[in-house]
Order: sequence, then C-alpha cells, then structure tokens
Amino acid sequence: MASQKPHDLNCLTISELEQHAAARMDKQTRDYYNEGADSGSTLLENSQAYAKYRIRPRVLRDISSIDTSVPLFGARNSIPLGVAPTAMQCLAHPDGEMATARACSKAGVVMGLSSFATTTLEDVAEASGDNPRILQLYLFEEREHSRKLIQRAKKAGYKAVFLTVDTPVLGRRNMEIRYEFKLPKPYKIANFTEDSDSAAAKTVMEGTPSSTSDQKEKKSSSTSNNNSNGTTHTPPKGPISFHTHAPNPTLNWSTDIAWLKQQCHPEMQVWIKGIATAEDALLAIHHGLDGLVVSNHGGRQLNGAIATLDALPEVVAVAKGKLPVHVDGGIRHGTDIFKA
Repeated sequence: MASQKPHDLNCLTISELEQHAAARMDKQTRDYYNEGADSGSTLLENSQAYAKYRIRPRVLRDISSIDTSVPLFGARNSIPLGVAPTAMQCLAHPDGEMATARACSKAGVVMGLSSFATTTLEDVAEASGDNPRILQLYLFEEREHSRKLIQRAKKAGYKAVFLTVDTPVLGRRNMEIRYEFKLPKPYKIANFTEDSDSAAAKTVMEGTPSSTSDQKEKKSSSTSNNNSNGTTHTPPKGPISFHTHAPNPTLNWSTDIAWLKQQCHPEMQVWIKGIATAEDALLAIHHGLDGLVVSNHGGRQLNGAIATLDALPEVVAVAKGKLPVHVDGGIRHGTDIFKA
C-alpha cells in the first residue's frame, strides 16, 4: 500500500469539516449551502440511507497490494469517487473552484464544475492540468446560451457534460426565499458575464422566486407556450440568472437529448444527472446517453423524493452493462462509497 499522508488532526471527518465551515461562514452563506427543500427530509434521508446497510466482511484475503483506481473518462481515477458540481464555491473561500480543481488534480479524482460557478470553466481547466473534468449543464430554453457554453467546454478539454434534469421548477428553499440570497461582491457568475449585464452577473438569484414569477408574467407573450392545464409559459429573457434561467419546464426526452448529443459528440460524453427510477434509466438507454447520475439535487429540489442510495439498485438493475451509473448525495465516509 502507498504510504499515507499526514492527517489534519483538526479535521478528520466530513462532520468536523462542516463544523469548521459553519464557524467561518456568514449566516447567508451557511444557510444557502446547508438548506434542503421544504422541511429538508430528503436532504437528511440521503445520509441516513447509508446507515441502513451493513457490510459483510470477508477475512484472510491478502490485501498487501491493492488498486483502488477505476477507469473514468479516459484516465485512471485514484478511487471510485468524484467531486460533484456545486455552485458558487468562492462563497466558501476566495480560491473557490480553483482550489477544488487543484485538490482534485492532486488526489487524482475527477471534478465536476457547475455552470453557475464563480470561476470560468477555462480557468478551472488550466488549474486541473491533465486531470479529467466535466461540466454540469442547465439546458436553457434559449439554446444559444447553452451552445456557446458547450463550445467553450469542448475547447477547454472537458470530457463530458452532465445535464441536470431535475429542475423543471426550482425547489422551495425557505431560508433562501426569506433572506433573498444574493451573491456578494466582488463575486460573479463567471461563465455568463458576456451574456449578462454587470449587475445580473453578480446577482445569481436575481430576486426571489416569487419576484421572478412576477417578472415573467409581465413579459411579452409573443413567444409563450400553452401548457396542458391552460396556463401560459413565457421563456425567460434578459440577463442570465439562476432563478430565471436554470429551471426549464420545457425540457423533454424527445427533442432536447438529441440536440445536446449533436452539440457535444464526439468530443464530450453526454450524461444526465437527476435520475431516480428504473423507468427513466430505460429511457436514457433508449436515447443513447453515455451515462447516468442517480441524484435528487442533494435534497434541494423535490422534498419527499427517494434517497439516492435507495434509488440506486433499481437504476443499476436496468442500466448495468449498457451504460455507467454514478450516484451522489449523502456520502460521508469511505464505507459509504463501498456500500454504494
């Protein structure tokens, strides 16, 4: 076995890391990072699900020489773990996504970058070196914005796009609504500064969800679509912000997946992030996707949704051998990786 690196005795577990972070973050940032949708039951169950499973240890097996690495995106990942995409990491530390990229490169694990990062995808690619990285993508209704982002990711050497599919509408996060979370200066949503005016680029939420709805209702209905229940949906316009552009109620299997594959292939794989059922896994196979991520958005979207570990077996049962399956949410220990 490789010799272990020295431990940080002040921070040995994820739980201890959370405690250190809580003491250093302001309330707005802490609440934004920690909150789940509604009562937060799905957020909690993502972690609790791992406690339900037990390990059946085998003994007298020679483990003096082991290899924990796995093939991933054309490279060897040192362990079967990647860093999932999370937005606005400069809120936690000024180095933000750059620090994450350097750490992932040093550890030899793949990094996922959020579209709504506080660092450009090009800067993250440079900090990553030869380490593989993927781009999390919200497919905007105005596809040109997404097309430009995909082309930039191709040029920067990203290996895959992970399309988030569990945000037809935004989950209700009560503290985010109550305190009208906004990205503080000097940070900005770096990947969309060319598509946004300076104010909107620095205000990721662009008001609360309710105010966003009001703004949408005031827009011209010339490009509106009539939904089956008779209500009218108007595509977002203007500067790109999370509340206006990330949710896409029009996203569907029949048109959007084919378009995305056309934009990404062959340079980048196309995965979908947000699968939780065997039925959707079968549809992913049918539509020729390259991989799946079993995810419920960290419990931040649909409260009451099944914990990701509990959803994993049925997805793997239909997808195994046809396309790779990853899972996120609730992972806190190395034994959790083993259980998954």
